[in-house]
Amino acid sequence: MFNILKYKSQIFIPSLANLLFLVLLLSLSLSKAGFLLSDADTGWHIRAGEFILANYFVPSQDIFSFITPPPHWINHSWLSEVIMALVHQSLGLTGIVIFFSLLISLSYAILFKLMQQERSNIFLAVFMTLLTIASSIFHWLARPHIFSLLLFVISYYLLEQFQSRHSQTLYFFPPLILFWVNLHGGFISGFILIFIYLIGNSVKFVLSKDEGKELYRQKTKVLTFTFLICLFVSLINPYGLDVVLYPIKLIFQKSIIDRIAEFQSPNFHHLLLLPSKYFLLLMILLIGILKKNLDVIEILLIILFANMALFSQRFMPLFCIAAAPIFVRNAEWILNQTKSRSVDVFQRKSNDICLMDASGRGYLWLVVGVLILTLAVATNRIEHKFDENRKPVEAVKFLKKASLKGSMFNDDEFGDYIIYSAYPQYKVFIDSRVDMYGVDHFKDYLTMVYFKPGWEKIIEKYKINWVILNSDSILSRYLVERKDWRLIYSDKVANIFMRNISENQDILSDYGHVKYCK
Repeated sequence: MFNILKYKSQIFIPSLANLLFLVLLLSLSLSKAGFLLSDADTGWHIRAGEFILANYFVPSQDIFSFITPPPHWINHSWLSEVIMALVHQSLGLTGIVIFFSLLISLSYAILFKLMQQERSNIFLAVFMTLLTIASSIFHWLARPHIFSLLLFVISYYLLEQFQSRHSQTLYFFPPLILFWVNLHGGFISGFILIFIYLIGNSVKFVLSKDEGKELYRQKTKVLTFTFLICLFVSLINPYGLDVVLYPIKLIFQKSIIDRIAEFQSPNFHHLLLLPSKYFLLLMILLIGILKKNLDVIEILLIILFANMALFSQRFMPLFCIAAAPIFVRNAEWILNQTKSRSVDVFQRKSNDICLMDASGRGYLWLVVGVLILTLAVATNRIEHKFDENRKPVEAVKFLKKASLKGSMFNDDEFGDYIIYSAYPQYKVFIDSRVDMYGVDHFKDYLTMVYFKPGWEKIIEKYKINWVILNSDSILSRYLVERKDWRLIYSDKVANIFMRNISENQDILSDYGHVKYCK
């Protein structure tokens, strides 16, 4: 009887990992802030997936711009886009937000489990999980890189299981890489993880003089074989070797990388990046007071991913994920070396909660959470869409109604939204795939958008007939004063100008009396 009552109580108590998953999923899915859609890249990814589903092939040339000849396009996220298109067809943008909320929630639940796999201090694990979440939230967007976030955590978990428990988890790595290489270019971080563990075990094999030497030799052998198999399966994608080399080539396109915000080094003055700064300071403090040598694998993980994070803020979530278990493991070692009554109480409380957490079988709460989301979607209680105060929502509605002829010039962020809302009726000058367009085209774009000398030659080069720009841009302010351009639409987000030439007089007579909106 007691066992039955105990079991019934357990099914109503969720584990902390399940609770974390549920809270993240519900808060992201039900939030009205909609920050997962703050980047319109989501839109073109969906349309690319729809194109693939409709035509049964992955395009190798651009389909969204009017540029001729079409630029060569290595679409390294094609499988993510197919998945996104399928979700969008069923549930629209609301489904997209819920789906990526699910991936994000699962990522950090697995990270928490990773930190708890050796019954580490649960207070430290919770604290570092929350700090990692706070340090990563700035890059949570409904885009394919979230697949990489999840697969990075899974890869880390598999490697830690292999390293610490000698389990045969590396068998899962080749199929994981095969899946990953077709989902997103972030698959390269999986190779970095394998390489770190390979080098770490090689160093241990060379330096070891005891019975562990044979163990490290075996691990090195298995990791080398896994690495080579993964390299081979990574070639199984629509573009072959080009996809494998793509992330490396991108890093060396300095003129493009230097202009993309998410590739910039982290600006710790930004409020959303402050937790990242404190995460880094906490790691420095830990290393400073640690009275034992870090494991060689831990050193490599910290150095390589810290370097990546300081080079580009988009890698900061990966650094935090890689460093969090290392912090928990070594901070607990420090606590165990400290002789203090308060530390003993702290550790004892942690052990008690760990035992309670291990007995939690509250999967019922996960079912309840899913039911809440299902009910909210079915009754239209939640609806996610692009923010019309930041995206040219009304301007694109005007474009679809007016059916403007000729080539456009557009803001790159606007291009993403135009592809989502008006493709194939309109094809863009540029969008966020600046690496695909190439350095020369990107320079032409910058010449126009920053109103540099020679901008008029760009107009003639591409036969631009109308432009859609941010309403407060430099070029917008200039064109409104020009007689050879007429403002045909204006709101607080976007202005649309058309060349004042004879071929456009029908449109200008209908819409060419708009007042400039500042």
